[in-house]
Formats: sequence, structure tokens, C-alpha cells
Amino acid sequence: MRGLVVDYCGVLDGAEEDRRRWRKLLSAAKAEGIATAILSNDPGGAGAAPIRTWLEGGYVDAVVLSGEVGAEKPEQKIFEITADRLDLPVNDLVLVDDNILNVRGAVDAGMIGVYYQLFDRAVVEITGLFGLEGEF
Repeated sequence: MRGLVVDYCGVLDGAEEDRRRWRKLLSAAKAEGIATAILSNDPGGAGAAPIRTWLEGGYVDAVVLSGEVGAEKPEQKIFEITADRLDLPVNDLVLVDDNILNVRGAVDAGMIGVYYQLFDRAVVEITGLFGLEGEF
């Protein structure tokens, strides 16, 4: 696995402590050469400013918003667009999402899916898939 793709709403927009931990995890992933992206069914535009701060802060390499690309999760097309933005094949990506239908769509497209409920649960799967070490 060479790419970590994370949903925004329901995952990255949680409590400040969880956001801090996500920033640390995404930074560690990037330091290991893992491509990172946010993939959201957000309509885009000015309202997406909080999502873009993750890109501006250097935590992710790309932000893909369904309203700006004309496809949405769980459609296969949006996973392909995200893979293209990261310059990786779809089957090299892991999607972390709090919507089980989106996780299923990602798996059907060839990705590994991680169903997000709590950071402490997801981090175990993510660190295992990517061989990341550290306290997150």
C-alpha cells in the first residue's frame, strides 16, 4: 500500500484531540513516502475551506471533492480520480471512511477499506497496513 485516502466529514472533522492525532499520523505517513489525500462528497467552493487547510498545512498531497470532479463516493470513478491525483493505481490505496457503503465501494474498486468509528480502532489497522510505528 502506497496511498492513504481519508474522508473528511465524520473522520477528520472530529474533536480537536482526534484532529491532532490525525495530523500526527498523516505526517508520519508522508515522512515514510506514503501519498495522502482527503476524499469527500463535499460540494466544494468556499464552504470547503476547512478541508483545504489540511492540504495547505502539508498533511495531505491532494483534496478531491465530489462537487468539483463530478463523481461521488461510492462510485468507482471518484476512486480512480483520487488514484490519478496521487499518481498511484487504485489497488495501492487504502480508504478510511465512516460510511460503510463508501468503504464497500472502495473495496469493489480494488482498494482496501477501513471502516472508521473511533480513531483508536482505525489507527491499529492503518499502522498495520502501512508498517507505521509511533504513538498517534
